Amino acid sequence: MVKLSKTSKLGTKSWSLQALETCPGSKAADGSLVPACSGCYATTGMYHFGAVKAVRADNKADWKRESWTNDMVKALSKDSHFRWYDSGDMYSLELAEKMLAIMEATPNTKHWLPTRMYKFPKFQAVLAKMQALPNVMVRYSSDAVDGSFTAGVHGSTIIPSADTAPAGVTVCQAYSQGGKCLDCRACYDKQVAVIGYPAHGRKMAKVIRIAVASEAMAVA
Repeated sequence: MVKLSKTSKLGTKSWSLQALETCPGSKAADGSLVPACSGCYATTGMYHFGAVKAVRADNKADWKRESWTNDMVKALSKDSHFRWYDSGDMYSLELAEKMLAIMEATPNTKHWLPTRMYKFPKFQAVLAKMQALPNVMVRYSSDAVDGSFTAGVHGSTIIPSADTAPAGVTVCQAYSQGGKCLDCRACYDKQVAVIGYPAHGRKMAKVIRIAVASEAMAVA
């Protein structure tokens, strides 16, 4: 039986794995965490709860079942929207291919996939097939925490605050709606090129302070 989550913020179901452990794209060339992952929300708060950790650990084993793909298709049969990875990433090419099959078999469900696996060449073909589907929005995550992104590549970035979003970035509305998406579905919308998520949480605030200080020293 598949285990889906439903957070109060999203209001939609999601399927997730352990943060960082299943995120090869979280690391820079020197092995350190990229800024956006250094302040990852999924390593704080409720994500430390035993029940939350258990579901993600179970999912890491469960997707390898032969019937997992069919079970996921059945579980999503009545859902209009679905998010992949509230935490974690599709660290395995076999997993990515199963996800593609699920997306193809659920044309009436809009899928949103945030990922950093685009950094690895072997994933690019399956990601391209996902993005070509009319019901799927794949958003490549920028590693930055200052709102910067590469146009035509990244579909999301972290911004220090809502009023610091650079041109071309659509600010996530959850942070002006009590931390909830409500009826906003911009993340699923192919017409929205880049989403900017205002930084939140003490851990991310510290990462941004360090990044700002480093930039100031570099300029000086």
